[in-house]
Amino acid sequence: MEFPVRTGAPKSQKTACAILPIFEGRTLKGASHKIDSSCGKILSKLIRTSSSYGKLGQTLLIPQIKGIAAEKILLVGCGKETDFNAKALSQAVSASIAALSKVGLREATSYLAYSSIQDIDEYYKARLTAEAAQSALYRFDEIKSHTSRQTKITRLGIAVDALTKAKEARRGVSHGQAISSGMNIARDLSNRPPNICTPSHLATESQEIAKTFDNLTTKVLAEKDMERLGMGALLSVTRGAKEPAKFIIMEYKGASSNEAPIVLCGKGITFDTGGISLKPPSKMDEMKFDMCGAATVIGTMASLGQLQPSINVIGLVPACENMPGSEATRPSDIVTSMSEQTIEIINTDAEGRLILCDALTYASRYEPRLMIDVATLTGACVIAIGHVYTGLFSNNDDLASDLLEAGKRSLDPAWKLPIDEEYGVSLKSNFADFANSGAREGGASIAAQFLSRFVGKTPWAHLDIAGIAWKSNENKGATGRPVPLLMDFLLNL
Repeated sequence: MEFPVRTGAPKSQKTACAILPIFEGRTLKGASHKIDSSCGKILSKLIRTSSSYGKLGQTLLIPQIKGIAAEKILLVGCGKETDFNAKALSQAVSASIAALSKVGLREATSYLAYSSIQDIDEYYKARLTAEAAQSALYRFDEIKSHTSRQTKITRLGIAVDALTKAKEARRGVSHGQAISSGMNIARDLSNRPPNICTPSHLATESQEIAKTFDNLTTKVLAEKDMERLGMGALLSVTRGAKEPAKFIIMEYKGASSNEAPIVLCGKGITFDTGGISLKPPSKMDEMKFDMCGAATVIGTMASLGQLQPSINVIGLVPACENMPGSEATRPSDIVTSMSEQTIEIINTDAEGRLILCDALTYASRYEPRLMIDVATLTGACVIAIGHVYTGLFSNNDDLASDLLEAGKRSLDPAWKLPIDEEYGVSLKSNFADFANSGAREGGASIAAQFLSRFVGKTPWAHLDIAGIAWKSNENKGATGRPVPLLMDFLLNL
């Protein structure tokens, strides 16, 4: 989708449809007021017919009117003017794309961010517009025998009120397009069924992505390579599976080789039955989404490849299935991790931390600047904070603060949760260094405490995305989060 930045007078802009904001109280401001003045106050007269105009997300399509160059006008409710912020802008853009898609328009110009918006500049206005528009158009229908033939908008102009703001708006568009592309890659991988999206499929897709971009390479380790490295924790998870495990290493080199890299680790359980500790049948179909952390890392690496920022980033994806079988790991088995710490398996459904702990140990060989792991790790995190925030755990307050701010800016929020040593008490084992599962209470913090034992003193953050990586019921599907959070964080380094 194209997003040309427009700088001309609103009344003179030739476009199939001018998207104009209207606020509660039937208030026309900025470009809406200018166009209204140019067409004899026709908009003001139209909106007097109802007091409901202006509610966030409400739309009204108006045929061509004299005095302006636009062929049509779409009025989009933006809520209270005093409350119009980045989140409201994103919702208004999504509503406008839905309305334009219904009538089959391919091109339009948005004036929703024409005037000032509290707390965001031209860069973020343009970036969030591009992200919201492309997210609203996303559909996963690659496996359907019959797909929708609905016309999609392919060109959305973004209007700014001064030529001096165009450069920052174009930068925002560029970043928004790259972030959306990474999100769509993450969503496609996550939405594919587990008989297609296997560990080998993730590896192949990662290799194909690397071929597309400069400074991006992919290497894939097989199970025999993991055995040589001593990745006993990871390999214990895949023992019951026919599909071979893969360890994917994506390297983006945008800076000097002397500059320490950032390492991202993504949990890649392409299907999670729970293993011998079998999950209940209800919603087990959604366990194909247990690789959303891996998809996030792969999508983020693709976004980096597109934007080419001056940093070094390593993406690590331990990928396997967690299946029951005659060779599957059993509760009470003891395995040795790559760090040489021994782990008693109490619950084979606490498998994500087992593949991640070996990935985090592997990450240390890069002597990284910092490490971030991303995982659909615990149902306990969903119980604690629901489906709004990513759960954030960290051993470094500065890193945690930077990630929280990135979440706010990108509309992909996180919430910091505790990781105190006391949460590790229930991981005590009489037979190994510690167990892989502890008390039910505080389960998300206990899982994070487990992972913290494999990072040493390196600044590290754990993102538990179990509540935000996908949606259920009639809207079932991957969200692409937290690609925006991670990209905002990386770009602001």
